[in-house]
Amino acid sequence: MSTPNRVYIARLAGVAVFDPNGDQVGRIRDAVARMRQTQRPPEVVGLVAEMPMRRRIFLSINRITSIDPEAVVLGSGTLNLRRFEKRPNELLVLQELLDRRVQLDTGQAGSVVDVAMECSRGGEWSLTRVAVREQTSRLTRRGHLHQVEWDRVRGLGAVGDARGTANLLAVLEDMRPADLANALQDLPDARRNEVAAALDDERLADVLSELPEHDQVEILAALDRERAADVLEEMDPDDAADLLNELPPPEQDVLLDLMEPEEANPVRQLLRYASGTAGSVMTSEPVILPPDATVAEALARIREPQLSPAVAAQVFVARAPLTTPTGRYLGMVHFQRLLREPPADLLGGVVVNDIDPLHPTTPLPEITRRMATYDLVAMPVVDRNNRLVGAVTVDDVLDHSLPRDWRDRDVVPTTAGADAEPPGGTDD
Repeated sequence: MSTPNRVYIARLAGVAVFDPNGDQVGRIRDAVARMRQTQRPPEVVGLVAEMPMRRRIFLSINRITSIDPEAVVLGSGTLNLRRFEKRPNELLVLQELLDRRVQLDTGQAGSVVDVAMECSRGGEWSLTRVAVREQTSRLTRRGHLHQVEWDRVRGLGAVGDARGTANLLAVLEDMRPADLANALQDLPDARRNEVAAALDDERLADVLSELPEHDQVEILAALDRERAADVLEEMDPDDAADLLNELPPPEQDVLLDLMEPEEANPVRQLLRYASGTAGSVMTSEPVILPPDATVAEALARIREPQLSPAVAAQVFVARAPLTTPTGRYLGMVHFQRLLREPPADLLGGVVVNDIDPLHPTTPLPEITRRMATYDLVAMPVVDRNNRLVGAVTVDDVLDHSLPRDWRDRDVVPTTAGADAEPPGGTDD
């Protein structure tokens, strides 16, 4: 194996995994160590990699030819694609040790910030060193960082969850919301709720939108009601309405009352529509501009970073008022059309209105058929007075067309190659 003799595992989080042909197959999320009966440090038996479709698989350490901070390279292109499941005698290093409160043999208390694995001459990898930051009573100074041998640290094998969240959040902070949601699903419930509560409101709102409904409800229930209302305010109204739909009506009312009225009103409106209709899946905050706005103004509006790609793909044109329900709906302009027009031209001159809009009661199958027919990523939804009340985007359609539990990684179909290995660590 062409690799440094000592590798700190937290630095591997997010590193790309490549097959022998140089094709990326996933990213490293953790290391799997097997506890020993003796006092020897745990043996590292493999790494956990996240594949497309959020599937986490086990990579045996014996099938890895190179490990460095830039890439992990496999010696074989054959993978076992069964979802990784930890065995009783195994340890997920980052998930279970990072931030654990421990004590050095000198008596100094601290917390784990990283763990190193080393390869012996015989090719066996073990957890050998631990980076521990001292606890200090001085708020203005960070504690000293010690890098010590595994056997000099007490509390690494203790049962329980005496861990904080700061270092784990540092490892997770650069993940996309969907990847972070995936990582949270692998944590024990108490640990997951602790990490979720430590995220800021906007970040937690983004992550909740990527979780299965049952996990959303459990995390929201673990927050105090004022914090839960703050997080709901940061969610898109359609996502907030979907989440509130999973709660009993009395709890819905309490949270809506705690939200700011301007944030709660669009959510209340969405909750009134029947499930499986355009009204129930649409966003009530598409990009809306008047016909006398210029192409330059429209391009500036869709550049706003908080807009999702599907929402930013087109501008809807309507008479004032420009918040839903708007004045009379006039049509829409796709961003590609905007790029082809002179910046000073008015939207009223380039608007497209030859596609009939949806109505709040339009069923999901009809929405899917029409969007596919016209190759659209979004369609307007108007009321009986031809006022724009929202827009259905392609991601809304996908979210509600896939099975209800599609975000739950436990239901991902499994396959195995001819050279498959066990989904946990290596056999004893």
